Amino acid sequence: MNLFEETPNWKEKLTPLINQYKGKKHPLDYQNAYQLLVMVVLSAQDSDANINKIAPELFKNFPNMEALAASNAESLIPFISKVRNFATKANWLIEIAKTVKEDKYIPTNLENLTALKGIGRKSANVILRETNQKAEGIIADLHVMRVTPRIGLTDDSKDGIKIEKQLMKILPPEVWNEIGMSISFLGREICRPTNPKCNQCIIQKDCQYPFKII
Repeated sequence: MNLFEETPNWKEKLTPLINQYKGKKHPLDYQNAYQLLVMVVLSAQDSDANINKIAPELFKNFPNMEALAASNAESLIPFISKVRNFATKANWLIEIAKTVKEDKYIPTNLENLTALKGIGRKSANVILRETNQKAEGIIADLHVMRVTPRIGLTDDSKDGIKIEKQLMKILPPEVWNEIGMSISFLGREICRPTNPKCNQCIIQKDCQYPFKII
């Protein structure tokens, strides 16, 4: 069975979902591109809620890339010690800051973002979407990785890059910036890991999930 040949109209099927979440801000409570980049790095293998809690004090002491670049990991760690893998992330952030130097030099494309320490394709795609840059890929976070196989969009894979590449094959570039985040919000709000609220799902009629709650 060729999944991609059997589902040629996914852009049309997913349009209601995109319209529902289009432009909705990422759950990380950032105020600018610098804060977003730092919080995206910190949120890897941690929760957005936890990063939002530590952010105010962190950015009070490190308000911009210049302040972070002038510091060191030892000074940063007390402000991120409640974050998973904080020591590694502190070193990543200091290295990023020393590379970027100022907020205005934060990269605006996938290649330069992923060249920075601790920023993979998923993180870069989030930054590009939230800063209104041209999409070069599709956000494939843990929610997207869980939900897309249920819908019938992708294989059931634990590899975010594989999921992203499959989505990029079946969806046109003009929806890349919104579809990943839209599916992520669907996973956060409706298509939960257990007891998904299928009767509230806007794309229920096109979903392939075999255990729908009607």
